[in-house]
Amino acid sequence: MDSITDPTTKKTRSREWKMFLFITIFLFPILSIIFVGGYGFTVWMLQLFVFGPPGHGG
Repeated sequence: MDSITDPTTKKTRSREWKMFLFITIFLFPILSIIFVGGYGFTVWMLQLFVFGPPGHGG
């Protein structure tokens, strides 16, 4: 039996494609937005409470 025409192989390949599309279309963009937003929030809070706004330190 050819492995490409095997029903379980087709099912596995279909599931792999669905997971790949889910990861590239939904998961990575959502994670990048969360990461960048979290970093921006951290910098904002540090400037607000610890370091002060950026500018000339004179």
